[in-house]
Amino acid sequence: MIRGVHHVAISTPNMERLLGFYRDLIGFEVVMSTEWPKGTEQVDSVLGLKNSSAKQTMLRLGNLCIEMFEFSSPEPAPMDPKRPVCNHGHTHMCFDVTDIEEVHARLVAAGIEFHVPPQDFGSVKATYGRDPDGNVFELQELLDQNDPMQLGVLKG
Repeated sequence: MIRGVHHVAISTPNMERLLGFYRDLIGFEVVMSTEWPKGTEQVDSVLGLKNSSAKQTMLRLGNLCIEMFEFSSPEPAPMDPKRPVCNHGHTHMCFDVTDIEEVHARLVAAGIEFHVPPQDFGSVKATYGRDPDGNVFELQELLDQNDPMQLGVLKG
């Protein structure tokens, strides 16, 4: 039985830079860090790679974990940091917030880019930003406590 989502994973060219965003600005805590050398057959078989090596960090905030990899082998292809969200594949992850204007202002002050300031859609305010690698994230403040989207939000 599938119980739910445990984590999303991001490959980055610079682990420390991305940790600075997710840990220091967003508030995730590091729960595990490791790395593996080339020739670790079990990892290679799971990943579908040959002679992989990488640093790995798992972060947690509330009910979401983010797993980050910084591969040194094989040579990763760079991602377009301005990749449109309409392209196939991962589009974004969403963070539930209680004061979107405050969170947005704090991240902008730290140099994080957003497509637009928070927009009011009636029962929700939202905006998309980009982490230091160009991965898109959403800030969302649910305003209507009866909105069906509240089902996915941690209470407390």
